[in-house]
Amino acid sequence: MKFKAFLTENGVNLLEKRFLPALDKMGKICHLFLTREHTFFLHNLLSGDGVQSIAQFQKEALFDDYRISSQNEDRIAFAIDISLLNRAVRSSVSICSELGGDGSTANRLQIKLVKKLPPNSTLPTPFLTFETKGYKSAVIQDVPISKPLSRAQVLELQTALDMAQDLPQTLVQVPDLNQLQNFVDRMKHVGDLLNVSISKYGDLHVQTSTTLITLGAEFRKLLVVGERAVPPPEDQNVSAQIRSERAILRGDAQLVQVNVKHFSKSLQCHLVKPDCAFYGIAPQGACLTVIFQFFIPGTRQTDKSISLHCRLPVLDPS
Repeated sequence: MKFKAFLTENGVNLLEKRFLPALDKMGKICHLFLTREHTFFLHNLLSGDGVQSIAQFQKEALFDDYRISSQNEDRIAFAIDISLLNRAVRSSVSICSELGGDGSTANRLQIKLVKKLPPNSTLPTPFLTFETKGYKSAVIQDVPISKPLSRAQVLELQTALDMAQDLPQTLVQVPDLNQLQNFVDRMKHVGDLLNVSISKYGDLHVQTSTTLITLGAEFRKLLVVGERAVPPPEDQNVSAQIRSERAILRGDAQLVQVNVKHFSKSLQCHLVKPDCAFYGIAPQGACLTVIFQFFIPGTRQTDKSISLHCRLPVLDPS
């Protein structure tokens, strides 16, 4: 199997300044999945434990001169330490800037898969290598990776990825992630579990409680994408909890319980600087989904070359 490409300036900015710092908050290790057309950073898709995150890039969003080949339909996947990857990108960018200080375009950041023989070892080890070539010198940085996944493992990863693309029937847009983060930070001091309900009316209700205290927050009349409904007039002057309970009984809302730390971790994705964020609950309450939307700079049109969403596991209320 072979892979090599050159990181573009846009690709460097996306990874170094936005996505890698955010993905590092999601978990130290992820799978990097390379295909003919896309690059994926995948957390917890095979383990089924913890928050799943799926970051997807069209190859043109990150690379040029992109070349990949394998006996598995040109698909390659391996586990990698996000913090080491981020450090290598930052360091390579810094070196690239120094080598290109004279304005030369000769310095380009190439990334490729290699096998090398480490010191005191007889077995070749796979690395993701960053090579920065200047006019008179080159700097190489090796990021250790796992043994590439087998054909069966890649198929399992692809199946999990396909399943993770299913969207909730109702999504509500949360306009201010920082405000939601502030609420959740306070809730972490109260309890470990968070009840989240989302209605077709555009209401998002989050609540945690113990035997002594209940703390909740409600966001009303949010933008709804997908299935929606008109709220009954008699619900306007009741408490948030009663409003949520009635909507659930009518089938106009769903309620799930998640780990408050998982919810807080998903909010760390604000580091990728999304233009919009949507919350939804999968059919039968299978998971809580957070979808981050990106616009083409200077427009309100969705940038389809990049996407990011998270799936939070649901806890059994019993």
